[in-house]
Amino acid sequence: MSGAHNPNIDPAGESADTAGIPFTGRQVTSTGFDDDTGAADTALVAALESGTESEWVAALAESRLLVPIVAAPTEVDESGTLAVEKSTDMAVVTLTAPDGTKGLPVFSSLDDLARWDPKARPSPVRAAFAAQAAIAEQCEVLLLDMASPHRVVVRASMLWALAQQQAWLPAHEDPFVAKAVDAALVPEGNAVLGRRLEDAGEGVLRLRLQLRPGLAQEDLQALATRMGERLAGDGETRARIEGLAFAFTAEELEV
Repeated sequence: MSGAHNPNIDPAGESADTAGIPFTGRQVTSTGFDDDTGAADTALVAALESGTESEWVAALAESRLLVPIVAAPTEVDESGTLAVEKSTDMAVVTLTAPDGTKGLPVFSSLDDLARWDPKARPSPVRAAFAAQAAIAEQCEVLLLDMASPHRVVVRASMLWALAQQQAWLPAHEDPFVAKAVDAALVPEGNAVLGRRLEDAGEGVLRLRLQLRPGLAQEDLQALATRMGERLAGDGETRARIEGLAFAFTAEELEV
């Protein structure tokens, strides 16, 4: 049509974006991943395959991750027999487990991403940014390399440490948690003669307490409730402890 205006051509005849701003003269800035081949960090893979939790979380903190971006329909025409997508947008994927736990899938390499969904687009980010994005999406965990033999769930305390760019320790080895437990025991006076922090598995901290003789079962239950409430009352302590279990003993423990 004669005289028709092309919105992607500026008045001077140059190619332009949808806002009419010419592409000529623009500079493309570095993303920080210019030389990234899409391969997994070998140190991370080695730690995932044979390292301790502390070792692979430390390796993960130094790694580049790929967040999958997929097409999501934003407008669907349902006027016909079959629904037809009229427009789509690109969105981050989140997954929800049967128990309601929400997770953000992330991948260490293009190969691992393609095994999960070959149509997903990779968005490279540092681990801290991936953790921050997961929290922004109200996810409790990161799901790393879901389709790989070395797949792992990056639990809530690990996610928090990554987002804060802090070193992660299991709760029973964490000096911050030990200090918080000792402070929570102070109001119990001489009812508690000693304590020991133990790993109960799956991120659960077992607090083993040596109690003075003569306490009834209801006293033990009340004490556990008070301790749990005190520890949960501090946000950072709560973030470092994913689960809390109690064990009572007559065995002599450290104070």
